[in-house]
Amino acid sequence: GGFAEQVTIPSGEAYHLPEAMPFDIAGGFPVAYGTAYGALVWRADLKAGETLLVLGAAGGVGLTAVEVGKAMGAVVIAAAGGPEKCAIAQDHGADHVIDYRSENLRERVREITEGAGCQVIFDPVGGDVFDTALRCLAWEGRLIVIGFASGRIPKAPANILLVKNIDVLGFFWGGYKNFKPQVLTDSFKALIDWYSAGKLKPHVSHVLPLDQANEALDLLRTRKATGKVIVRVS
Repeated sequence: GGFAEQVTIPSGEAYHLPEAMPFDIAGGFPVAYGTAYGALVWRADLKAGETLLVLGAAGGVGLTAVEVGKAMGAVVIAAAGGPEKCAIAQDHGADHVIDYRSENLRERVREITEGAGCQVIFDPVGGDVFDTALRCLAWEGRLIVIGFASGRIPKAPANILLVKNIDVLGFFWGGYKNFKPQVLTDSFKALIDWYSAGKLKPHVSHVLPLDQANEALDLLRTRKATGKVIVRVS
């Protein structure tokens, strides 16, 4: 039932579409940017001047975290697979990029931060990248678990959490619809303000018609998409 011409939803889950925002942008805006905002503002308590490492930085949620982090005044390191994806992250505000297909993530983070590590890591990837990234955290750093695009759910070694006084935090945007719906509404207002001010520039790599929904999903499965893939209803 996820792809349909018409749906019925609770009124509280509907948002007013700003005049300056086209439908192709709006279709991928609330959840992706809402996830980045909630993870970095509510859970990670990211502060201006701190260093943020975004994994999967050219993906649908990762790229929004790059932009939200910059809007919050952080120094953003974007890690992605391949030079094309790194270039997209840089175009959307990343201060530094790391191609973890050809570069050593841990060594590059150490080099960029002059050995200090990152205060916050945004991780929608999981797997081996999580294992490496955890060791890139600064003392009292925070790693936000967003998802497991790599396919493997990692485990955080408790001894590393202990000796570095670090936090591993989960964030699921959909959970707030049940427990704290008002914060979603408030966050959407803040995000719209940033969008109107030009601080957020949503990236849509593909727009496909409804009868090509399977092809749209395949773009995600094969990691050929950057930013969002939109299925348009005529």
